Amino acid sequence: MRAWCITRPGGPEVLKLEQLPDLLPGPEEVLIRVQAAGVNRADLLQRRGDYPAPPGFDPRIPGLEYAGVVEAAGPRCRLRKPGDAVMGLIGGGAYAEQLLAHERETIAVPAGLSMTQAAAVPEAFLTAYRALFLEGGLAHGEWCLIRAVTSGIGTAAVQLAHVFGSRSIGTSRSAARLGRVQALGLDAACVDGGEQLVRRVAEITAGQGVSVVLDLVGGGHLAQNLACLRDDGTQVLVGAMAGREDHLDLGNFLRRRLTLRAMTMRSLPLERKIALARLFEQRLTPLFESRKLQPLVDRAVAFNNAPEAHRCMEAGAHLGKIVIAM
Repeated sequence: MRAWCITRPGGPEVLKLEQLPDLLPGPEEVLIRVQAAGVNRADLLQRRGDYPAPPGFDPRIPGLEYAGVVEAAGPRCRLRKPGDAVMGLIGGGAYAEQLLAHERETIAVPAGLSMTQAAAVPEAFLTAYRALFLEGGLAHGEWCLIRAVTSGIGTAAVQLAHVFGSRSIGTSRSAARLGRVQALGLDAACVDGGEQLVRRVAEITAGQGVSVVLDLVGGGHLAQNLACLRDDGTQVLVGAMAGREDHLDLGNFLRRRLTLRAMTMRSLPLERKIALARLFEQRLTPLFESRKLQPLVDRAVAFNNAPEAHRCMEAGAHLGKIVIAM
């Protein structure tokens, strides 16, 4: 099989297309012929040497989000069979023509989605759903604040909040891209920069604040985020693009009974990934098949030109997902 390998830490130019041995599935694994792979910030961090793959995954091959067709199934597999169209999250290795996954952590591709669209779904929508509703406890009618709303996870979070009856405020550095996200169901928008965000959130929520902050930005924004929360509110930290360090006023944190949660998807144990995959098929697959949820693909880049996908993401001008397509 062919796979894009990280030859050394560095820029997109360190990705090299190499020929590697074909894979063989274990007893409960499926061998998947990859047809598309979603590009995520984690891939860029891994390429730079800042975010190694979890144990058990080839550290050379990035990619944690895929869509493809089952080519072979292990002897104990009962859920999947050859020919099934599947998508899902993996610890690494999606920038390749083949990958292996436990059959129960795969998700059937919802009817009506192309492989390129399917590859834009698992990381964005599972992360957003878990952050808002499982970790954040967002309820019907409540407000959430999505920092970096024009990202893949951000645009997924807007749609999920809308379809489940919650209300969303989104931030971005680009007013033009914020306008495009509003078509997905974003209730209010605010351009990042300065303290006007806290005032704007207070105006929108009639002084109550938001119930959940979904933060994809990280360092330097914590005080502002917490000021936007209502008492007893929750911030869920998913990304740290702006840095890993910040300051927390513990007195204010205690007085307002706030909650700060952090989550990742890549490092989850297999049992948690299986549970989330099954939850996806129960709760979200019907919404994709009815077109109430739709992946937002900014562009598809050919497999032979995968480094260009990294350059596009680093440029930061995309809206939604960048996908590497076979």
